[in-house]
Amino acid sequence: MIFPVSRAWLLDETPATRRQAIWGRRYRLWLGLQANPMAMIGLVVILAVLVLSSLAPWLTSYQPGFQDLANRLAPPSAAHWFGTDELGRDIYTRILYGGRTTLGMVIAVVVLTAPLGLLIGCVAGYAGGWLDKTLMRVTDIFLSFPRLILALAFVAALKPGVESAILAIALTAWPPYARLARAETMQFRHSDFIAACKLTGATPLRIIVRHIMPLCVPSLVVRITLDMSSIIITAASLGFLGMGAQPPSPEWGTMIATARRFLFSEWWVPLVPCIAIFMTSLAFNFLGDGLRDVLDPKER
Repeated sequence: MIFPVSRAWLLDETPATRRQAIWGRRYRLWLGLQANPMAMIGLVVILAVLVLSSLAPWLTSYQPGFQDLANRLAPPSAAHWFGTDELGRDIYTRILYGGRTTLGMVIAVVVLTAPLGLLIGCVAGYAGGWLDKTLMRVTDIFLSFPRLILALAFVAALKPGVESAILAIALTAWPPYARLARAETMQFRHSDFIAACKLTGATPLRIIVRHIMPLCVPSLVVRITLDMSSIIITAASLGFLGMGAQPPSPEWGTMIATARRFLFSEWWVPLVPCIAIFMTSLAFNFLGDGLRDVLDPKER
């Protein structure tokens, strides 16, 4: 809860300092996001998944690999909220720990791809000429293949596992970010403030890193948030096909793969990880739509 004095300071139309202007803009963006109920629902779900996954050891008394064969395929109950799987492992526990694996893979992919795509796109858009054409043709080659098929090819060339899945998804996820950053950069490269930077003797690298890349970040944040759902589904698909996290790792896609034969009998075993993937992906889509409405000037 922000006190009235602080609220007035944040909403002042004539900020006295740069700090006040920055925080005032951030607060207005937050108010805009709050006005979108679907975006707030998505944000709450994402935060809940992150918190529950982080606190998994304190939220369950079981270990994700603990087997109780005498209690295998038990339906949901007070002892096992989501039931147990074919080896008697608690599904609730494995969902919590699986969130760590799945979301950890997604965060690792974003950390690898976002800076790479941003840098390639900004360099291509600012430099132009043969460098722009070369970088964009390489980008087009990656875009010409379906992401999952290309990721499968990369994982097959390496070896199945979490690290290989992260690298494969990262190698297929950066081209849209590069395209977006290039389009944004081409709008700015002939601006007056860029000309002023050149007159002060700033190098092209300094102009790209200090002046152009920060301007591309808001659009990139929106695109990353919207892409989170596809990255989650790709990571789960690799696990389902045996190319990602390997059993007995509690990864959501791997859990579905090992439980798919129980779909018409013990339905809770494959259904619970499907719901986890669905809810998390939908939450990122809701949040991404809300951020696009707030951050994109064309939407305001």
